[in-house]
Amino acid sequence: MNQTYAVAAVTAVVAATVLIGALGLRISRTTSDFYVASRTVGPGLNAAAISGEYLSAASFLGVAGLVLLQGPDMLWYPVGYTAGYLVLLVLVAAPLRRSGAYTLSDFAEARLQSPRARRLASLFVVGVGWLYLLPQLQGAGLTLEILTGAPEWVGGLVVAVVVTGAVAAGGMRSITFVQAFQYWLKLTALLVPALFLLTAWARDDAPRARFDAPAVFREHTVVRVDDTVRVDVGAPLTLTVSGRVDSTEYRGTVVTLTQGSHRVQAGTTLAFPAGARVPERAATGGDPLGWSQPLAGGHDGAQLYATYGLILATFLGTMGLPHVAVRFYTSPDGRAARHTTLVVLALVGAFYLLPPLYGALGRIYAPELALTGAADAAVLVLPDRLVGGLAGDLLGALLAGGAFAAFLSTASGLTMSVAGVLTQDVLPSRGVRHFRLATPLAMAVPLGASLVATEVPVADAVGLAFAVSASSFCPLLVLGIWWRRLTPPGAVAGLLTGGGAALTAVMATRAGLAPGGWPHTLMAWPAVWSVPLGFLTMVAVSLATPGRVPPGTPAILARLHLPESLLDRPRAERARR
Repeated sequence: MNQTYAVAAVTAVVAATVLIGALGLRISRTTSDFYVASRTVGPGLNAAAISGEYLSAASFLGVAGLVLLQGPDMLWYPVGYTAGYLVLLVLVAAPLRRSGAYTLSDFAEARLQSPRARRLASLFVVGVGWLYLLPQLQGAGLTLEILTGAPEWVGGLVVAVVVTGAVAAGGMRSITFVQAFQYWLKLTALLVPALFLLTAWARDDAPRARFDAPAVFREHTVVRVDDTVRVDVGAPLTLTVSGRVDSTEYRGTVVTLTQGSHRVQAGTTLAFPAGARVPERAATGGDPLGWSQPLAGGHDGAQLYATYGLILATFLGTMGLPHVAVRFYTSPDGRAARHTTLVVLALVGAFYLLPPLYGALGRIYAPELALTGAADAAVLVLPDRLVGGLAGDLLGALLAGGAFAAFLSTASGLTMSVAGVLTQDVLPSRGVRHFRLATPLAMAVPLGASLVATEVPVADAVGLAFAVSASSFCPLLVLGIWWRRLTPPGAVAGLLTGGGAALTAVMATRAGLAPGGWPHTLMAWPAVWSVPLGFLTMVAVSLATPGRVPPGTPAILARLHLPESLLDRPRAERARR
C-alpha cells in the first residue's frame, strides 16, 4: 500500500472529525446539550450516530480477520452484534428514554432510589467503558503501524487527543454529527473497494476456492514468523525453512513436517510451494492470536456450549453498553427511541454484510495472514493483492480512512459515557466545566493501559466488555423496567454476583488459572451461567427483602411504560388552571 495515500486518508478523516465537531461546539450551550443533545436528536440522525459508534475496530477489521482464520464458524459474531439491537428494541429502548435519565447510573438511582445502587452502576459503566476503549486505541496503533511504520503508540495517541478534544468541546451534540458522518464513511469505505474486489475475483482465471475450504497458497509464498508459535499440520507438508523449527536449526533447508503440532521459533522464514495447505496456528497461553481460537479449546466436545456463550454475550450485552444506552436518552420520546432502534437494525445489518466478504477473499488471496497473526490486516491488504496499481493504492487508502473512523467514532461514544459518569459521581460539580475536566481523565486510563499492555488482543477486551455487560446491566435493566418487586439490595447483589462472576471467570481463564476440560470451558464463556446467575440473584434477594421496595415504584413504572402524551396531559391541564 502506498504510504502517502494512506497517511493522506487518515489525515482527512481526522480533519473532518475536528471540523464537524467544531460545528457541534457552536450549537452546544447548555448542560443538556452536552449530556443528551437536549433530547432533540431525530431517529435518522440518531440511528446513524449509534451505528457509527457501535461499529468499532472489532467490526471493521476483526470480523474479517476471524472469518479468514476460521471460516463461516465466526459469522456468529456479526449475527450476535446485530441481533442485540432486536432485544434492545423489544425490552429496553422506549422505557429507557422515558426514564428521563442521563446515564445508566441515573436510571439505577431513579428506579431504585438508592445512592448505593447508583455508585455500583457507575463503577460498572466506567469499567465496561474502559475495557472497550482499550482495543480502540490499540487497534489505531496497529493500523497506523501497518500503514506507515510509525511506532505502535502513535495511533492510539492521535485517537486519544482528537476524541478528547471533540468530546470536551461539544459534548453529545458535537459527537452526534461526528459519529453519523463516520458511519456513512465506514460503510462507503467497505462497500466501494468490495465492488472492485469482487470484479477482480470474478475475472480471476484460477479455480474458485469454496468459502469453507481449507486455505491454501495460490503461489510460491515466503512467510516470516515474527512470534514464536505452534502450528498444526493436517498432512505431511514439504517446505523450505530458514530458522528454527522444533528445536532444530535450518538454513534454507527443504523440510517435510509430519502431521501434528510443530513449534516455529520467532524470526524463522518459511517458503511454501504453490498449492500447499496453510498450517493452522494453534492457540497457546502466550500466543497473541489465542483470542481468535475457540476458548473451549475445540477438543473436548464443548464447541456448542462456546457458541451459546458467544450468542448470549452479544445478544444481551448490547443493551448494557454505556455508549449505546446513553444514545436513547437523546431521543425526543419513547416512540422516537423505538424508531431509532429499527433504523439501527437496518444500518448495522447492511454494514455486517461486508466484513465476511473480505474474510472470505482473504482466505484465498492472503492466507499467510492466518499464520503470521496479522489476520486483522486482511481488509487493508486485499486491494493491493487483487487490484494493484494506483487503483489498489487508492482503495487501500479509503479502507485505511474507514478503519480510523471506526476507532474515532467508538472511542468518542465511550469517552462521552465515561466522562458523564465521572462528572456526576466523582467530581464535586455536574456542570459543563467539570464535564470538560472529566473528559481527559476518561481517556487517560485506557491510553496508559494501551501503552503498557501491548500484547492484549482486541477481541479479548471487546468480548470481556460484552460478557460483563450482559451479566450485570442486562438483569438490572430488564428487571428494573418490567418487575415492580425489584429492591435496591437485590439489584446490588445481582450486579456484584453476575458482573463480578463474569469478570473473574474470563480474567482467570486468560491468566491460565482455569483447570482443563469443562471447568475451563465454563470459565472461558461465562455468559451461559453468569447471566442467569445475575437474574436469579436479583430476584432471590429482592424477594427476601420485600420491605425494601422503593415507595415510588408504581409511579416510576407508569412513567417508563405509558406514552409521554398521557403523562404530560395532567401537567398541561394543571397549567391551564
